[in-house]
Amino acid sequence: MADRPVYLLEPLFGRILSPFEQFLRRATAGGIVLIAATILTLILSNSVWHVPYHAFWEEHLGLHWGGWGLDQSLHHWINDGLMALFFFVVGLELKREFLVGELSSLRDAALPVIAALGGMIVPALIYHQFNPGGSAAEGWGIPMATDIAFAIGILVLLAWRIPRNLIIFLTALAIADDLGAVLVIAIYYTPALNVTALIVAGILLLMLILFNQGGIRNPLPYLLVGVPFWYFVMLSGVHATVAGILLAFTIPARGRIRPDELADTLNARGQNLRDIIIHSRRLDPLVNDQLAGIIQSVQHSSAAALAPQQRLEHAVQPWVTFGVIPIFALANAGINFAQVSTGMLLSTVTLGTCLGLVLGKFIGISLSSWIAVRLKIARLPHGVQWRHLLGAAWLGGVGFTMSLFISQLAFTDHNLQEEAKLGILLASLIAAIIGLTWLFWVGRNEVPA
Repeated sequence: MADRPVYLLEPLFGRILSPFEQFLRRATAGGIVLIAATILTLILSNSVWHVPYHAFWEEHLGLHWGGWGLDQSLHHWINDGLMALFFFVVGLELKREFLVGELSSLRDAALPVIAALGGMIVPALIYHQFNPGGSAAEGWGIPMATDIAFAIGILVLLAWRIPRNLIIFLTALAIADDLGAVLVIAIYYTPALNVTALIVAGILLLMLILFNQGGIRNPLPYLLVGVPFWYFVMLSGVHATVAGILLAFTIPARGRIRPDELADTLNARGQNLRDIIIHSRRLDPLVNDQLAGIIQSVQHSSAAALAPQQRLEHAVQPWVTFGVIPIFALANAGINFAQVSTGMLLSTVTLGTCLGLVLGKFIGISLSSWIAVRLKIARLPHGVQWRHLLGAAWLGGVGFTMSLFISQLAFTDHNLQEEAKLGILLASLIAAIIGLTWLFWVGRNEVPA
């Protein structure tokens, strides 16, 4: 009997906890795990184990079958392989937002999209002012990205002092920002193309689209074609993570049966279940095959009504949030502070990255939002005032995951990578502190939601 009160409370809590609140919970927890992984990385990078720690990520792991082979360092497996899962989830989120979310209508999408554009253009321009030429100029895309896990995680800490719609606004902005970063990676950071591999990847993408249009709702065929699709995209010269985005957009966003068909099935199975309860003494599915069949039928029908996109997003996202992104941070965020000199702190790459993220994001997001509202192209979300939006604009400077990722693509020179990494870490810390302090101060008179 001890379990009965808990069992009765489950439906109640299930109704209270909305899908968006579940997302925020994941984002907050993911941000905490990411912060922990970053701190651990910095500790190890500045300990007596820093040499073997960095050497570990350069160990090679190969796959071989006959004359075919794929051999890369662990660092590259993470950046080219595991991060494809991260971009797959980003693609699923983008598709959901375009179909039914904050980006599904021009009226709702106008402000976050325009703010995201401003928040990409101004940081890139600031970086370019510091690095107008040479190999350092390739890093202009580094300060363009906002880290959704960190930014939303910080914002949710102040959820009791800020309007709920501010969190929704920053979420939509970060997702639109991710799309811009993906386009930059696909278009600019693609050094050379292998036309044969690109044609094969195109054929596989066409197969995935045909799966979607043909009504295939089982994720397995998408997985079986998606893995070689990722491989040939990588061989083509286009970064392999772009395959994750494209694969996500081919996943069906509608279930195999409609909700009204599910309701009919549940009504029929409910009547069958009531008949068994009345006429049978064996109410254990382990010994009553008919009862087990009804339960399995309900389970299959419920799964068929849920879109594969939703099922995959819910299944993969925790692995990405609590696995892929922290591992990426462990492999990429380490920096030895003993090697940080005044020259490194004042280098054009460090300053361009740091100021691009902190000031560029703030100026770009706030100014473009003000212009859009002033011209009546967009409007502030309900309950959100300019003081709130300016706080979110500061948090936009938390770049981290995507910025680190782009820095690995932009630079082959280790020193430039380290300078960019230092700028990203400093900017993310500064933007987080300013944004947190700003919103805490301006929210002092807010009525708790």
